[in-house]
Amino acid sequence: MGEGAAGRAGVVLYPHAALAQGAAPRAWLDDSVLAAGAKLLAAMDATQAWGLAAQHIGLVEPVIALNLGEDGAGCKDTLLYNPRVLAVADETARGPEGSVSLPGIEVEIERPVWALIGYDDAEGQRREQRFSGFQARCALHEIEQMGGMFFLARLSRLKRDMVLKRVEKLRRQG
Repeated sequence: MGEGAAGRAGVVLYPHAALAQGAAPRAWLDDSVLAAGAKLLAAMDATQAWGLAAQHIGLVEPVIALNLGEDGAGCKDTLLYNPRVLAVADETARGPEGSVSLPGIEVEIERPVWALIGYDDAEGQRREQRFSGFQARCALHEIEQMGGMFFLARLSRLKRDMVLKRVEKLRRQG
């Protein structure tokens, strides 16, 4: 599939332009942001992703969806509108990350072991939640994506080039 092609559940594939666009926070949650949230939940269900940003479905809206099931088990998909990182741990850990927009690719990324995230709920109430471990990794990954930073940008140029060559090989193989 090419730059403008969509995969399952309307997921756009890297290097779709939406993946490089950052969404600005909204002072209030209008119909377009709420509709993006509903579409994200449908895409979460269809893809079984741990998290998604609106950019993954070709939208540039300030909303992410996370599976907040206990230890990633079960399914408790939750929407965070206007999410932002308020604080992170000094301690970091390496762990695998991938993207529904780049199927078949997983790389090791270093991230803080916990993060305090501020966000609006669907009623527009400001909330704060501390995420740790895998959930912190997912939240930070999706917030960066919402800001227009695809996870490959965290790699050195050499590693990123190696991954992109692997992507081309996978795409040629079909």
